[in-house]
Amino acid sequence: MNSIELQKKLLEYISKSLMSTDETISIVESVTSGCLQLAFSQMPNASLFYKGGMTAYTILEKVRLLNVDREEAEECNCVSENITEVMALNVAKLFESDWSIATTGYCLPIRNSEYKIFAYFSFAYKGEVILTKKLELHPKTQALNAQLYYTEFILGCFKSEINKMLILK
Repeated sequence: MNSIELQKKLLEYISKSLMSTDETISIVESVTSGCLQLAFSQMPNASLFYKGGMTAYTILEKVRLLNVDREEAEECNCVSENITEVMALNVAKLFESDWSIATTGYCLPIRNSEYKIFAYFSFAYKGEVILTKKLELHPKTQALNAQLYYTEFILGCFKSEINKMLILK
């Protein structure tokens, strides 16, 4: 199977899983800048479980729309484990969804990132953060490649979390 066929199977699996549990999802992105929203919009029957998403790129928008603490955000340039978790919890509240995914980080090596490329992502389920991870890439990774890699990795992790929830039910 080639990469596109594998990605299609992953999207179909997530779609079927969310439909079988009658659960919904929403997304808030920063570093992936809409890539996850695009992936969810491509899933079969997306309108049955995908409530929507937003790209909140600036500190101001994260503070205004997602109730991120301004002082904390300014200290870390809005890139931290805690910021990502707050984003995940609050996007789920905004969209009234069972699940949510949040991302923040860097796809270019800049001074604020100590010239590293990394992202945080969080999954929330029914008002509780169930997973937060940091993903680091080589500093010479091209920005678009970083965003696409983050997206694919996050979708794979999300599939694993759905599997865990299905086993528990």
